Formats: sequence, structure tokens, C-alpha cells
Amino acid sequence: MKRKLLILAIGFSMAVQAQQAPVFETSAKDEIAANRFLAGSNYLDYDRQLSDKPLTAGPKNYEPFYMSHYGRHGSRWLISDGNYSKLLATLKAAKEQGKLTSLGEKTLATIEAIYATADKRLGDLTTVGERQHHGIGKRMVQNFPEIFKTKNLKIDARSTVVNRCILSMIAECEELAAANPTAQIHNDVSESLQYYLNQPWDGIVREQSKTGGKEERDYTMKYTHPERLMKQLFNDQAYVYNNVSASSLMRQLFHVACNFQSHDTDLELFSLFTDEEVYDLWRLNNIGWYLDYGASPVSGGVMPFSQLNLLKNIIATADTVTQTQATLRFGHEVCVMPLACLLELDNCGMVINNLDELDKYWRNYRIFPMGCNIQLIFYRPKKGKTGDILVKALLNEREAYLPIATNQWPYYSWKDLRAYYLKKIADFETKNKK
Repeated sequence: MKRKLLILAIGFSMAVQAQQAPVFETSAKDEIAANRFLAGSNYLDYDRQLSDKPLTAGPKNYEPFYMSHYGRHGSRWLISDGNYSKLLATLKAAKEQGKLTSLGEKTLATIEAIYATADKRLGDLTTVGERQHHGIGKRMVQNFPEIFKTKNLKIDARSTVVNRCILSMIAECEELAAANPTAQIHNDVSESLQYYLNQPWDGIVREQSKTGGKEERDYTMKYTHPERLMKQLFNDQAYVYNNVSASSLMRQLFHVACNFQSHDTDLELFSLFTDEEVYDLWRLNNIGWYLDYGASPVSGGVMPFSQLNLLKNIIATADTVTQTQATLRFGHEVCVMPLACLLELDNCGMVINNLDELDKYWRNYRIFPMGCNIQLIFYRPKKGKTGDILVKALLNEREAYLPIATNQWPYYSWKDLRAYYLKKIADFETKNKK
């Protein structure tokens, strides 16, 4: 059967980008089988996805002088008490009726143990999350000493008002200060910054975000198969049929299992699932995130524009740079994910109709692990040399492709890239003006 796959891009022909952007060397199924932590999607520990591939040397006669950054907080406890308490209620009720197997009782004990650590900690940064940002800060200095070891370097660091984001900013800035005692670091946290650090979804974007519900429900049924797991956890399948929402329970267990990597612990729940189940449940999450934040045709391709204000801030801030410095912004994955799509980094901005084949082209764990970040590095001609300002993009510290032509990848003309994004913004605002 001829495969029906539509690959487009908002305001840009993805045919060009598709020729440039890297092709996945292995299938998502094989990648996840080799490293189950990847199935955690937005719970993936940043350090478990680091690449050892060295960065490309800077262009001849150029030097880096400015970094523009947006990063997500590091690993955290789960946000909602219900993530734990609903599971516990189901399993405790079954235990009281003598309906749990020994594995079911062990699973209950494991969840009770991790739940105990979450008391008054819901949503807080964990030690794993703090460690991630110390590592990111150290590598910023190692990768770009021309910027971060400059005497009297000015660093403007801003965070959303959420504690885990503030603490992530502090951890990163501690490393930058340790590497350069002369650095002048300005930290800022304010509700006044929320309009671009964590932009509200209003207008056309909020309206379109409601359109993917049917697809998510359809794929939830398609990729959730709880029968085997229920037999492992419960000794009475009639009890399960009458008292347990098996599909929901399976997804709840997987949700908690994925976040164990956010803690320094030997506890785990991944062993409850087969490789096929892990892959299917990740596929479901991958589709859900794509529908909610990617350039999905189901939502009219507008979801990346939820980060319109952030992109405007990135451009406006770069326009004011007159000396070596860094602009660091700290927030959430619901900003990094659509921003990567809006910037069209690698394959992030692809529009794909056939969601069954989504993971051939678009994998959420490559975009937004805990601690995920986008770094735009600006290069200028060295003293006595001439030339345009160049920029390269790092997505989670990997060099990424951008949506304009270049003859010296991963370096692009900032003037051309800036013009491309400004046109993209103007076209969207004109089209959706009310």
C-alpha cells in the first residue's frame, strides 16, 4: 500500500530542510529497547541523552561572542498528588480484598516508598535536576570559553516564577560564576517576564489546541493493551473487570515509572512492562505531545506559535548586543518543545499527517528531556576581519539544522535567519488578525 505521508512546513518548504536534516540511524523502537529511559519523554534524565559527538570547530576568522538561551528546569518530583494517590487507592483496595499477586504487592510498596519522599515536594527540583544544570553550565564554559571566560562578562539570567526553574537558573549560574569570578551576573524573577518566558496560550492558539482530542482518544485505545499486566498484578481477573480501569491503571503506572529516573534511587517500575508495551505507551505520549505542541495539521499547524513572544524576545535581545555577553532564560518544556518547532530545528517543525508513522520523523525525547535547552551561539569576525554575523543552534547541546540555506553548516547568516523568522511571525499575525 502506498504510504500516505504529508510533510509540510509553516511558511517554508520542508523539502529543502528534509534533505539537510539528519535521518534517524535507528528506529525509535530499537532506541527505546536499548535505553528504556528514553520512553520517559519529558521525564527523560538529561544526562542519559548526552551525545559524545564533538562540536564543529568555529568558522575561520570568526569567534563566538554571544549566547542566547532558553532552558527547561531539571528533573523534578511529579506535580500532582493524584499521580501517586490514584494508583495507591486502586492497589490498596485490591490488597484489602486479597486480590494482589506478590508482584502487585511489591509494586504497591514501591509506589508507597516514592510517594513518601514527595510529601510537600510536589513539583520541586530534585538533586538529579540540580546536577543536570551544573553539568550544562560547566559545558557552556568548556564549549565557548571565548564567551564565558571574558573579563567582566555580562550575563542576564531570567526565570519564570516557579521554584524549580529558579533553582535551575541558580545551579547553572553557580558554574558560570565559578569559571569566571569577574562575570557580572544579573538574575531576575518576576511576573512581568511571564509573557514571554511562559507565554499564555490565548487567541487562535488556544482555540486550535482543542482540536486533537479525538486523535488522542483513538490512539489511547490503539496503543494501550493492559491484559498481560493485569494478570501479573492481580490474582482475580473478574475483580479487575468489575473494579479496575485497566487501561488507565497501566498508563498511570507507566507515568510514575518514567519519573523514577528523576531521583537518586534504586527503585524502579519499568520492569513491569515488556519492550513492546514500553514502545506502545511511548508512541502514545509522542503523538499526544505532537498534537499539543508540534506543527500538527490536526491543530492547523499553529501550536508552535504559542512561543511567538519568546521568539520575538530572542530577536529583539540579539539586536541590542554590543559586547560579549549571554542571555539565559529558564522555564518549562511546554515552551522548549513548541519553540524548537517554531525555530524549525532539525525535524522539529515537520507537519506529519500519518501519526502511525510519526516516530520515523519526530521523537519527543530528542527535543525535551528534563533540563532541555536551546542555545543560539553568535559569531563575529575576529579583529581586523570582515563578514556577516553568523549563528549556530544547539538543541540539547547537539548542533541542529535551521530552515535556511547555508554553505557552511552548522553556521548560518544571522541576517538571513532573522529575516526568515520575522517574515514567519508577520505572516502568522496577518493571517490570524481579528
